Amino acid sequence: MPQEASPHIVRSYEGELRRLREMIARMGGLAERQVADSAQALIRRDTDLAAEVVRRDAELDQMEREVEQFCVRLLALRQPMAADLRLIIAAMKISSDLERIGDYARNGAKRAIVVAQQSLISSLNGFERMSELVQENLRSAIDALVEEDAEKADEVWRSDEPIDGIYNGIFRELLTFMMEDPRNITAATHLLFIAKNMERIGDHATNIAERVHFVVRGEQVTADRPKGDDSASAVAGAPR
Repeated sequence: MPQEASPHIVRSYEGELRRLREMIARMGGLAERQVADSAQALIRRDTDLAAEVVRRDAELDQMEREVEQFCVRLLALRQPMAADLRLIIAAMKISSDLERIGDYARNGAKRAIVVAQQSLISSLNGFERMSELVQENLRSAIDALVEEDAEKADEVWRSDEPIDGIYNGIFRELLTFMMEDPRNITAATHLLFIAKNMERIGDHATNIAERVHFVVRGEQVTADRPKGDDSASAVAGAPR
């Protein structure tokens, strides 16, 4: 903002930035709810809840459009600089991450409806734990943005590896079930996609944490992201 801006204009601008953070917080809350309900729909074999997750996805899409329009307006009218500019740009990217998280939750819910019609082939404890970790990281990443807390964001950035570890275990277990009995292939395939969706949600939570670090510190995270997903190199029939 120009130095000669009146106190009224400054307060108005600060209010707009607060509103932007609140918009992202509301969107993050809905995304987290979608992830939680998608997981519960799978675990409880609740097709009604799964259908509700699918219906609610349109709300996230609309919220992303609103955030984008609000950010474009701020850029055009306020000509922000430094930390304010970083916040606005990051908010647009974070809203895109949250929209993608909603897509993964919706896709998981759709597959949960199919899985509910199949015989249960394995414990779903890994899915429940994976969902809990993903939700925790997502919640912390959004809180870090609202609180301008780079350290909290960095904690999220370092916390993705356990999620990958659970995913690897689920991947190998389901691969074994498919090899042992071809009748398991349909259910196991859908479960594999659900697990991958959760793993990707964790990646987007990490993306958000990286963006928050940039907003607060003014610099990109340069270290390699801790990752533990080695499913691409897993050998069928040789679980490790």
